[in-house]
Amino acid sequence: MNKAIEDCSFIMPAEFEKQKLVWIVWPHNKNDWPGYFTDIPLTIANIISKISNLQKVNLIIQKKENKNTILKLLKEKNFKETNVKFYKINTDRIWIRDSGPIYVKSKLNGKKMILNFKFNGWSKYKNFKKDNKIPSEISRLTKVEKVTPYVSKQRKKYYPVLEGGAFDVNGNGSILLTKECLLSKKQERNPGLRKKDYQIFLQKYLGVKNFIWLNKGIEGDDTHGHVDDISRFVSNNTIMTSIEKNKKEKNYKKLNENFKILKNTKDINGKRFRIIKIPMPKAKYIDKVRVPATYLNFFIGNKAILLPIFNDKNDIKVLKIFKNFFKNKKIVTIDCSKLIWGFGAIHCMTQQEPSI
Repeated sequence: MNKAIEDCSFIMPAEFEKQKLVWIVWPHNKNDWPGYFTDIPLTIANIISKISNLQKVNLIIQKKENKNTILKLLKEKNFKETNVKFYKINTDRIWIRDSGPIYVKSKLNGKKMILNFKFNGWSKYKNFKKDNKIPSEISRLTKVEKVTPYVSKQRKKYYPVLEGGAFDVNGNGSILLTKECLLSKKQERNPGLRKKDYQIFLQKYLGVKNFIWLNKGIEGDDTHGHVDDISRFVSNNTIMTSIEKNKKEKNYKKLNENFKILKNTKDINGKRFRIIKIPMPKAKYIDKVRVPATYLNFFIGNKAILLPIFNDKNDIKVLKIFKNFFKNKKIVTIDCSKLIWGFGAIHCMTQQEPSI
């Protein structure tokens, strides 16, 4: 390991640590839900309402004149108005987990800062320039200083692309990632960067040194392997992971391989993680297109978990697992049967700002 970065410069708090607020983008891109967009604002309003009744939400809108229409929908869902603050920022999509700010704490002075990673539409879509500016805009509007991460290679500086859904941290030195997303030639985010390059800059900017590389994500995922669809830290020493029991299902082998990796994984103190299996819903198709329906795309708030459900027989089983683990939080289920047509769910459309 490079001596210059042995000491982490920053540390990223885990999602399950105390949050100041949650960032959400109001839906506006009808092309992301062709034929089903009319259902989406109501779903998002419901999610905002559930969160706002328990903690603060910063809501990004495209036009100030839309505010009254949005407020009307939110009032229908009984949101807490004093907990919702509006910001006007132009965006391409609502998936702020991937395009938005990554909040970290400086190890030098304890100051909260924004990591301004590049965003390029998952190396798949061409309309991403507005989304790429979101961290800078939030930094400017909220006066939180930003840092643009880079990695040095062959005497050159590379400014890497990194989406929030591509990794998950436990706030205590460990990180979950997939080889499919970050090391594959398909939808390649950072040509020329290798595994060791990722580990060098992730250690520096996220404060991690225990890298848990899973293999592949799930079928239907247009990000090509985001880890927040398959495995998540729910405490310092506990990981929830997706499992498929149907051997004929395409996800069976992928998720089984990931589970085997996790079973042999240890934390920074050399102790094995507790692994909680979360069954997958039945393969879901919309207009004959496979969508990435998974229960792992949930959001952890200060007082509640927002859990996606899909009118599936496993909905109730998964709800029981979550209630059993998150004993001190309310489990709020959200029907994401239409939202998932945009190839994302609750975790993808939220980004927490920690209390630092």
